[in-house]
Amino acid sequence: MKITSKRLIWAVSLGLLALVVYALSIRGTEVEVALVSQGPMVQSVVTSGRIATDARTEVTSQSPALIERIDVREGDVVSAGQILVRLRDDEAQAALQQSDATVTEAHMRIRQIQTVQGPVSEQQRQQAEAANQQTQKELARTQNLLNQGFVSQSRLDDVQRAATASRAALLAAVAQAKANQPSGVEVALAQARLSQALAAQRLAAARLEQFSLRAPATATVMTRSADPGDTAQAGKSILTLVGDSEMRINASVDEKNLKFLQLGQTASATSDAYTDRRFAAQLNYIAPSVDAQRGTVELRLAVAPPVDYLRPDMTVSVEIITAQVPNALKLPSGAIRRDAEGNAFVLLSRDGRAHQVAIKIGLQGTGSTEVTQGLTAGEHVILPGPKVSAGDRVREQKS
Repeated sequence: MKITSKRLIWAVSLGLLALVVYALSIRGTEVEVALVSQGPMVQSVVTSGRIATDARTEVTSQSPALIERIDVREGDVVSAGQILVRLRDDEAQAALQQSDATVTEAHMRIRQIQTVQGPVSEQQRQQAEAANQQTQKELARTQNLLNQGFVSQSRLDDVQRAATASRAALLAAVAQAKANQPSGVEVALAQARLSQALAAQRLAAARLEQFSLRAPATATVMTRSADPGDTAQAGKSILTLVGDSEMRINASVDEKNLKFLQLGQTASATSDAYTDRRFAAQLNYIAPSVDAQRGTVELRLAVAPPVDYLRPDMTVSVEIITAQVPNALKLPSGAIRRDAEGNAFVLLSRDGRAHQVAIKIGLQGTGSTEVTQGLTAGEHVILPGPKVSAGDRVREQKS
């Protein structure tokens, strides 16, 4: 059969193609590999949250009043007892002055009883006693004279009436003197009036103090909702204060991570505002229930010691350390494959071919996984890429 030039060209092309395929099959598929390494391994749960604090206080007035002065602005740090807002207090000042005068009057009443009324009543008692003794003697003498016939019955009657009157005057003087003694009723009444006046004074002073709104503790002014000249309404916030002594992070994680979490675990966090500054936190609350709608679990982490540059409601990233191994065998998590039953395996690059090796895994870190069985340090694991099966020829990609 005569070979035409066209058939010859096709034959040569097919031969060259066959040679290329053969050469490629010998050379193998180019794959990217990762080295199985050994070193510290940290398993963590990463999430985000917000800075919160329990020491949030609303500064409010207890009654409507005109705001005369506000001495702070947002961002100011205030100390315990510092006056923040002054309200108009004319009526309260007048009420306190009136109560002060009442207290002074009550003190003077007690002093009057002790220095004037008491001694005078004692003198009056003594005088009444002397007068009573005299009238009693006069009554006895007149009775004698009547018996002897020297005076009339009408004279005796007059003396008897005088004696009865002097006896009554003595009893009254004795009662008055007793009432003015330190343990007497007049002193007791004066002391009671003083106690009432002092109570009214304390009430007026407390009422006046309500017009000077003070900081309950060291805190930072977060918001200011009014200005001088405004009318403060009862219970309506004028300032919002946040203390820095009890700082925490409110966060949540997917429920699948619940098995890794335990109270007391440490965490490392950064704020979105200061990404180059890390601070420590500790997991101290795990919600007892799961949010059914979002499938998440609420967490709280204490920030201790407090960090001065953090502010309430700041967004933070949190890495909770759940386990650590000081010298673990590890490889990139992406190199791990699963068979139909879910068993873990990897493809190793050995002697120019891919070898399937079953492995056991341990801790799972960020981007890397611990291997507890099946590999040794220094082996080359094939990363996902071109389709490669066990037994295929492979060549490692040069970096």
